[in-house]
Amino acid sequence: MKKIFATLFFTTIFLMNSNTGSAAGTEKINYTITFPEAQAHYAEVEMTISGLNQKTLDLKMPVWAPGSYLVREFTRNLEGFTVSAGGKELPVTKTRKNIWHVSTDGLAAITVKYKVYAFEVSVRTSFIDADHAFISSPDFFIYPEGMLKNASTVKIVPYKGWTTVSTSLEKVNGDTFTRTAPEYDILFDSPIEVGTQDVFSFKVGSTDYEVAMSGGGNYDKERVKKDFTRLIEEEVAVFGENPNKHYTFIIHNYLKGGGGLEHLSSTTLGATRDGYTHEGTYQSFLSLAAHEHFHLWNVKRLRPIVLGPFDYDNENYTTNLWIAEGFTAYYQDIIVRRTQLYAPQNYLDLMARQINQLENQPGVKVQSVAMASFDAWIKAYRPNENSNNTTISYYTKGAIIAMMLDLEIINNSKGKNSLDDVMRYMYNEYYKGKKRGYTDAEFKLALEKFAGKSLDNFYARYINGVTDIDYNSYLAFAGCKMTDELAGSNSPALGITMVANTRRVIVASVLRGTSAWDDGINVNDEIITIDDKPVDSKEPLFGDKKVGDKIMVKLIRDGLEKTIPVTLKKSATVKYKIEQLPNATAQQMAVRKKWLTLQ
Repeated sequence: MKKIFATLFFTTIFLMNSNTGSAAGTEKINYTITFPEAQAHYAEVEMTISGLNQKTLDLKMPVWAPGSYLVREFTRNLEGFTVSAGGKELPVTKTRKNIWHVSTDGLAAITVKYKVYAFEVSVRTSFIDADHAFISSPDFFIYPEGMLKNASTVKIVPYKGWTTVSTSLEKVNGDTFTRTAPEYDILFDSPIEVGTQDVFSFKVGSTDYEVAMSGGGNYDKERVKKDFTRLIEEEVAVFGENPNKHYTFIIHNYLKGGGGLEHLSSTTLGATRDGYTHEGTYQSFLSLAAHEHFHLWNVKRLRPIVLGPFDYDNENYTTNLWIAEGFTAYYQDIIVRRTQLYAPQNYLDLMARQINQLENQPGVKVQSVAMASFDAWIKAYRPNENSNNTTISYYTKGAIIAMMLDLEIINNSKGKNSLDDVMRYMYNEYYKGKKRGYTDAEFKLALEKFAGKSLDNFYARYINGVTDIDYNSYLAFAGCKMTDELAGSNSPALGITMVANTRRVIVASVLRGTSAWDDGINVNDEIITIDDKPVDSKEPLFGDKKVGDKIMVKLIRDGLEKTIPVTLKKSATVKYKIEQLPNATAQQMAVRKKWLTLQ
């Protein structure tokens, strides 16, 4: 944001996101980051705090990064922690995994020094090598307790050959290597890329956009700018305004990459370096960009009430990630569809794949989407070999629920309203009006307002329950129908997934209720033969076997050979396809036209 804009804007964000506590004091906080051993993945941080007037001070580091709901224990990558004053080192007591206690009685200023090891490739953690540094602020910056509202300045001393800094943080006196944050909620929500990244810019309305491409790639700058512009225009139309004066896309290009993390005025994306000329890969990239950019409204401003002010020491629980992430997952594809960048059937195929993903997980009958949201901290980011049997993705089911609600609202309002109106209403009512987040009950009331009906039964069945979804009752609003292409199949299945990239048949997971589950095949078993015939992961396992046949499975478990009799059951896998019916009524065609943005 420009400085002339910052005062009003950050006052609003302060009300939304900053932790409770005393107003910002007179203390001054400055960081200097150097990279004397970038080739070994290290940075050195020097933090100075001046204007102190207190007897003791606790220095803290977040244990999680907003937008990524897992306690990641960032202090595990810190070393060489010291505190000094006047050139003399002070005693420090570590009182918690992320807290250092120091006596500051009689001291006006202290200097804190530590090293950060950064070698984890992801959009939510820092990474440093001789080519570039990606600084994910929560795992990099220690802060003084009670001073979350204080401003801070970050000075970057680049490694040899590094010329460029990309971040949404404002420059200090026009110096690209010195940036400032008005408070810690802004600093922790502003990643920093340092290196030789390729930077190009464009403007959408009154908002300046910067794209920082790191790692090379076969991207076409003009095409990216044009397509990003179309995505952004469609998303701005949903909410009626763009709250940013500038926005930064930090894009890391890898041999094979993906994933993204949203921030208040920026995002970090992972992409496939040479995937920009492959239409399928490029469309997935656009969907990812649309997803993370949509978050600048949904989550970063319009948010569940518990997601701000943040508690950086502990989990922040909500049952509404199916809205925060799931609705965003819905919009990422419907937004791309609205740009006409791919055909309506492409979009329907994407939604069918999401439904297949959900319905082929036995966990769909175990975990509700509300509980998937709440348990993100312990389950979503820590999957194991049994996760498919016990959990679902709040992204996937949330996107499906958003589709269902969108269709119902469009139908019930005879095309006057859609889910867009709910999002715009909530943004204006809670972020801009009440200057706070929403409760579960408040979002439900808004959905009911535009659906024109009570959603008590909908919530009981599909949000808080695990009732089978009646997809066709919703798709029928748009004259569409979903069918299972495998419905007539009577093929047997063992019910396992196999370890990838090997011809050996090693069990990676066993699905609940299948042949393997019932008869005792385990994860990590290596299947050697079936009925004395050697097996190969690249070949069919059963040949001409039928449902009900008994097979003898020879395997190795923990170095011991076993033979297990298995009775083959019918495959429970579904493969849905959504089609547009040719004989749709005028009402159905009106809903379809609005939903799929038909021209």
